[in-house]
Amino acid sequence: MLVCRQASKSYATERGVVSAVTAIDLDVPAGRFAAIIGRSGSGKSTLMAMIGGLSRPSGGTVEVDGTDVWRLSENARAAFRNEKIGYVFQFASLLPTLRLIDNVALPAMLGRRRPVPEIHTRAAGLLERLGLGAYFDAYPSEISAGEQRRVAIARALINDPALLLADEPTSDLDEQTEIEIMDELLAVNREVGTTLVLVTHNLALADQAEQIVHIANGAIVA
Repeated sequence: MLVCRQASKSYATERGVVSAVTAIDLDVPAGRFAAIIGRSGSGKSTLMAMIGGLSRPSGGTVEVDGTDVWRLSENARAAFRNEKIGYVFQFASLLPTLRLIDNVALPAMLGRRRPVPEIHTRAAGLLERLGLGAYFDAYPSEISAGEQRRVAIARALINDPALLLADEPTSDLDEQTEIEIMDELLAVNREVGTTLVLVTHNLALADQAEQIVHIANGAIVA
């Protein structure tokens, strides 16, 4: 499902070139739960952004479901990302002027591969599954941070992605909410078979993964 070969990312700064990620080789089979761990600044979020088609590698390749993501045109890459990749960011980043059901439906509305009524039915079903069935018409400001994160998960799943990326999705949540969010992510992986890649610094969460990738100073540590 995911293949990185010599993937790297560097930035030019006033002090010279900074290497955020260096020559990463990574294979994650379809249906697997993989955790990427490392200290803050180790390069794990940068790697995730390259995998997710958000930040162009300085070198190497990233393939998702057999497609070299960075050989696609900008428009084709955006369409591929919308169809194949679900992304749960560290912060929910919901649109404050849209109802929860519209926030969830938005990626599918952009793709327009389904009729609008079907999109809203699926969005409602995802919110119901995530315990937010009574809040379809609520706005982000009317629910808690943990509930907003659940909406973000629903939004990431609306297009049935083959690959679900979660970048520190529980970092600012209380312990009970963290457990609930992880239970939902694991259910998607185990029940639906969606490939899950989780970035975390929490070793207790990483221990639940089938594959653990440890990154330090931008490189995988054996």
